Amino acid sequence: MKKLIILLCAIFMTQSSINAQTVEEEIDFMQSIFGMEKKEMYSNFVTVEGPVADNFWALYDEYESKRKALGKNRINLLMDYAENYDTHSVEKLDDVMNKMIKQKSDLDKLIKQYYKKIRKSSGAKAAAQFLQLESYILAAVRTTIMESIPFIGELED
Repeated sequence: MKKLIILLCAIFMTQSSINAQTVEEEIDFMQSIFGMEKKEMYSNFVTVEGPVADNFWALYDEYESKRKALGKNRINLLMDYAENYDTHSVEKLDDVMNKMIKQKSDLDKLIKQYYKKIRKSSGAKAAAQFLQLESYILAAVRTTIMESIPFIGELED
């Protein structure tokens, strides 16, 4: 899992010379690989059986589809930040940071929405397991990304 996260970060941070269509295709490809590994982690962690399991997996797939769309937005923001690191005006930097805050807020809202849906259809334990594992995965991804990009002003002379 950690290797995949590092690979994702490396690919997304070095895409400045590739056209947008190729970047979108690579994002889709990497998200599908990451999605398969992530679903496997969920299947080993979340304890649901019978019809409750069908409800959980349907909601999980729905959530993942919406999360991936937000993930693409985040990747594009990070790529913009990385590609224009040296040339960002104070206004552009503020704009990028505000977009990142909104993206995080949108993701938090999505998680809350699906926590409630899963709790209602599959029970509180499955919902808590969903929330715990999703929080862990997101924290690992965020940490890896933050470790791979410079702090603002760090590369200035």
